[in-house]
Amino acid sequence: MQEQSVNQKVFLPLLTKKQISLLIKREDLIHPMISGNKFRKLKYNLLAAKKQGFDTLLTFGGAYSNHIAATAYSGKIHGLKTIGIIRGDELSEKWEANPTLQLASEHGMRFIFVSRDDYRNKENPSYLKKLQHENGPFYSLPEGGTNTLAVRGCEEILRSGDADFDVICCAVGTGGTLAGIINSSLENQHVLGFPAVKGDFLSEDIRRFAHEGHWNLITKYDFGGYAKVNAELIDFVNVFKRKTQIPLDPIYTGKMVFGILDLVQQDYFLPKTKILAIHTGGLQGKAGMNILLKKKDLPLLIL
Repeated sequence: MQEQSVNQKVFLPLLTKKQISLLIKREDLIHPMISGNKFRKLKYNLLAAKKQGFDTLLTFGGAYSNHIAATAYSGKIHGLKTIGIIRGDELSEKWEANPTLQLASEHGMRFIFVSRDDYRNKENPSYLKKLQHENGPFYSLPEGGTNTLAVRGCEEILRSGDADFDVICCAVGTGGTLAGIINSSLENQHVLGFPAVKGDFLSEDIRRFAHEGHWNLITKYDFGGYAKVNAELIDFVNVFKRKTQIPLDPIYTGKMVFGILDLVQQDYFLPKTKILAIHTGGLQGKAGMNILLKKKDLPLLIL
């Protein structure tokens, strides 16, 4: 398992024309099953769980959650049992047709399917106490995996060799990865977050974990909200892979790279700007997304 990813340069006529350098930090390649920011977020939480004597991890997620898949595999290789509280009780009858949940189950995760109303209690102490009473002691991981230890892991994404970049870009879900990048970025670097979700809450969440720094959120590339996609985005992800050999997912990294290139087209960046975009993984979710795309009669993702 390697903890240091490679920076892959993107060659596109637009970048040459605008005199912009874009490299993608291939965090998706650091582990075949726990790729990108999930590896970073779980690293110190796994150590803490074992140090505190827990033998079970419990966490929360949706049907196609990268975090659910990564937690299941991490628990398996570290000798820990895993429990997934899955949003949507209707999934209890058909979860085996879901590639993400099937993968998590193969790695030993036990599922508890709950209604969307119950799922909203995921941060309520009394609800967690109820889960503990029903399932025994466990180390709790929040939805998406973001907590103080997760941010500490994400602070290790940037390396000394990344000091030459002017702008660091990252997709944003819960904000933990971006917070870690902000904390480890240099004074002269500007950090741009590309939210995959709608809502004004993200800035506040990020400030809970991030030091003061030069950063802001670019909020116009969410394509309608979390897990919302359209034919334009799917086509972009497929064309980008054909041209660069770099796979993106449509939930996070696809929206980020779409946004970066659109900003380049609009001359948002000065000529000679050096941009580093963080590939946060999430590729396991493409198979499940294709099931949804097929139902909607939309183009399919190249796997």
